Amino acid sequence: MSDPVRSTQRKPVALAITAVIAIAVIAVLGYAYASPYVALDHLKRAADARDAQTLNQYVDYPALRQSLKDQVTQMLTRRIDEQKLNNPFAAIGAMIGVALIGPLVDAYATPDGVAAILNGLPPRGTPGERPPAPPEPSEDTASNTAPSQPASEPAPSSSQPASAPAPRQTTAAYRSVNEFAVTYRRVAGSAQYSALLHRDGLFSWKLVAVELND
Repeated sequence: MSDPVRSTQRKPVALAITAVIAIAVIAVLGYAYASPYVALDHLKRAADARDAQTLNQYVDYPALRQSLKDQVTQMLTRRIDEQKLNNPFAAIGAMIGVALIGPLVDAYATPDGVAAILNGLPPRGTPGERPPAPPEPSEDTASNTAPSQPASEPAPSSSQPASAPAPRQTTAAYRSVNEFAVTYRRVAGSAQYSALLHRDGLFSWKLVAVELND
């Protein structure tokens, strides 16, 4: 015959264990959902720092290289077809670009190329195109290590760049359980492109492809 007192004592323990398990499951599912956003942040930081070792953990370079080759080929093929109708001579540049797809792909399947893709600067299919070089340390960064100086007057407006870069709109969202897309658009109405991350395990993600629009 069971002891009612012991049975009553076990109930709070069982409820506590159930609650802990439920909290753990919710935490795991929550982190699994947030994992591509975390991976994207790490990927972006590593790309901007040109941290090749970390990028190797977040980029599937063979898959990215094949995707770049396919996307640039399709982009240039569309461009040739359109230009043939309007100006046959204008299509020559695009044809040259097709012949130079290999070097372009090799240039963008690199830390510099990944940084460009994640900063709104995808390949355009221009012959001899290469991703932009890392920016030089800014004067503000250099001044952080210099002795403090009295505040100077603001620089005149004429010292500012003639034209500021167009604002970039970025959206990130799941396309499926195992695919996550980061979509970039310079300004409303302009062509957009996407960087695609695929799940690599429960919490890990890798950049594997791009989708270009011309």
